[in-house]
Amino acid sequence: QVQLVESGGGSVQSGGSLRLSCAASGYTYSTNCMGWFREAPGKEREGVAIIHSDDTTRYADFVKGRATISRDNAKNTVYLQMNSLKPEDTAMYYCAADCRWLAWSLLFTPQNYRAWGQGTQVTVSS
Repeated sequence: QVQLVESGGGSVQSGGSLRLSCAASGYTYSTNCMGWFREAPGKEREGVAIIHSDDTTRYADFVKGRATISRDNAKNTVYLQMNSLKPEDTAMYYCAADCRWLAWSLLFTPQNYRAWGQGTQVTVSS
């Protein structure tokens, strides 16, 4: 089973940038699909960005043009670069891997993933 450890969160002002990292270890064959999700207080966990095994990527509408997901297979690490951050981006950000189904229609669904990191907090002030 894959283990995931996120880092890179923090507090920034509106318009700032952060790069989140997710280091995977263990049974890394499971990293065929990896993604970033976020969960704000009182809200459901939602998909932010997904990277498929062939390195194709997709983004939620609310981050399109502001975020880039990438992976370094040699380091078993996936990154999320976020720019032009807004206060509404404030949330706990989670890395996910080991998806059950590879169809794009399911990759933004949290229940599709079996492995999760502990999360890293992102706070954006106005």
